[in-house]
Amino acid sequence: MTNNPKATIQEGKAILGIEFGSTRIKAVLIDENNIPIAQGSHEWENQLIDGLWTYSIEAIWNGVQNCYADLRANVKSKYDVEIEQLAAIGVSAMMHGYMAFNEKQEILAPFRTWRNTNTAEAAAKLSELFHFNIPLRWSISHLYQAILNKEDHVGDINFLTTLAGYIHWQITGKRVLGVGDASGMLPIDSKTKNYDAEMIRKFDELVSPYGFDWKITDILPQVLSAGEDAGTLTAEGAKRLDISGHLKPGTPVCPPEGDAGTGMVATNAVRKRTGNVSAGTSSFSMIVLEKALSRPYEMIDMVTTPDGSPVAMVHCNNCTSDLNAWVNIFKEYQELLGIPVDMNEVFGKLYNHALKGDADCGGLMAYNYISGEPVTGLADGRPLFMRSAKSKFNLANFMRANLYASVGVLKIGNDILFNDEKVKVDRITGHGGLFKTPGVGQRILAAAINSPISVMETAGEGGAWGIALLAGYLVNNKSKMNLADYLDKKVFAGNTGVEIAPTKEDVEGFNEYIKEYQNCLPVEQEAVKLKK
Repeated sequence: MTNNPKATIQEGKAILGIEFGSTRIKAVLIDENNIPIAQGSHEWENQLIDGLWTYSIEAIWNGVQNCYADLRANVKSKYDVEIEQLAAIGVSAMMHGYMAFNEKQEILAPFRTWRNTNTAEAAAKLSELFHFNIPLRWSISHLYQAILNKEDHVGDINFLTTLAGYIHWQITGKRVLGVGDASGMLPIDSKTKNYDAEMIRKFDELVSPYGFDWKITDILPQVLSAGEDAGTLTAEGAKRLDISGHLKPGTPVCPPEGDAGTGMVATNAVRKRTGNVSAGTSSFSMIVLEKALSRPYEMIDMVTTPDGSPVAMVHCNNCTSDLNAWVNIFKEYQELLGIPVDMNEVFGKLYNHALKGDADCGGLMAYNYISGEPVTGLADGRPLFMRSAKSKFNLANFMRANLYASVGVLKIGNDILFNDEKVKVDRITGHGGLFKTPGVGQRILAAAINSPISVMETAGEGGAWGIALLAGYLVNNKSKMNLADYLDKKVFAGNTGVEIAPTKEDVEGFNEYIKEYQNCLPVEQEAVKLKK
C-alpha cells in the first residue's frame, strides 16, 4: 500500500492515466508503487449522424474536462490538496477510426469510430492488395473508402490520426502514436516496429491517380514504442485538460495507445504466450504470438503490443449491451413489485442462476447484434432471441443463452487460433464488465475458448490504469527493463489472479450451442434485411 498519497500528489510524483472508452471517459491517478490513489469519470454516448457513429469535438473536450474536474474533486475530498504537477501522463482511447485534419488543425469530417461498418469495399480491396487482413474499422479502410466515395475533404488532409493520437497532439503538439494503436491505422512490421514499408509503397501507388498532394507517410503519426519520448504537456495542453488552471505544463507524456494495448498492460499480457480478453460494450481477445500465422484470416486482426510484438486479435463489435438490456427488463419487473433495486444483486442473481441451466442452453438461441458484426459477415445488426416449441425455456437457460451470445463471436475467431493454427498460450486474463460478477463470466469464457481464464482484482481498473502504467514505464524504468519484465517485477510481482478452468460438460455444451448459432445465422441475416 502507498504510505502517503497526499504527499505523492503534493510533490508532483503522481501519474495520470486517461482513457476514452465507448461509454465512459476515466482518469486514474497512481502513486510511485503503481497503486491507484484517485479517479474521475465522465459518462458519454456516441451519436449516429448521417448513418455514421461519431463523437463531436465538443463532446470530446467537454468529456475530458469534466472527467479531469471529477478527478480534482476526488483528490480534494480525499486528501484536501490540488493537483499542480504530475510525474507523467498517458492518454488512451478506442482504437482505429478516422480523424482527418487540415493544416489549420480543423477536422475535415466527423470522427468516424471503430463501430462503423461502411468500409467493406475499401477493406476488401486493401486486404487483397496487401495480402493481409485489413478490418473495416481500421483508419486505412476509412481513408480509402473516403477516396472511393470521392469525398471532397480527402485532398485537404494534413494529418490523420486516432482519438488517442488526437488528444495527445492537442496537449503536447506532437503528431505521434504508440505502436499498438498505430497497428490499427496501417499494418506494422514487427521487425522495424514501424509501418510496413511494402504496404506503404502499394498504397501510395494505388491512390497516385487521384493526384493528392500528400503521400500516406506525410499524414500518418510517427510510430513510437512504449518508453520512448513522446513530448511534454504544453501550457495550452494543461489548460485544455484542467480548466481550473492549477495543472502546470512540462510533464512527460508517454506514447498514446489504444484500448487494446492498455488492456494488455492492465492484465500483464504483453509477453509471448500470454493473452487477455476484454469484455464490455465490445469484446476482443489478444494473444501474443510466438510466430506469424500461416495465412491471413478475415476474422483475425494482426496488431501489436505497446512494445511492438505481434498479436492476433479477434475483435467483436457486440458484447454486453444486449445482455445488459435484458437484465434491465428484470430490474423494471422488480421495481413494479415495489422491491428496492440493487443492480449488483440483480446481475449476481441472474448470472449465477444461468450456471444452473443446461450446458447447451436447452435449445435457446440469442444474437446480441446491436450493431453490425464483421466476424460473422453482418454489416448491420438486430438483437434477436429464438426458441423452438421443444426448447427448454426457463430463466436459467435464457440467461445462459444470452451470456453465451456475449462471447459467441469471440469463440468463432479463437477456434481458428487454437484449433487450426495450434497457437499455444500459458495464461489468458479476463477484464471488463462481463467479469464483475465473480466466477460467472470467467466460467462462460473458459467454456467458450476451452482455456483457463484468470481475473485479477486490479483488472477492474481497466485501460486508464493500463495507460498510467505505460506513463510510469516512461519515467520510472531506471534499469531499462523491457516492458514484460517491468510489468512482472515492478507492477504485478507474481500476482496472476484467480483462475477458473473449463469443465468438459461446459465445453461440450458451448460447442453444441455454437454449431446451432452458426446454423441459425441466416435468420439473423434476414432480420437485418427486414429491419426498419
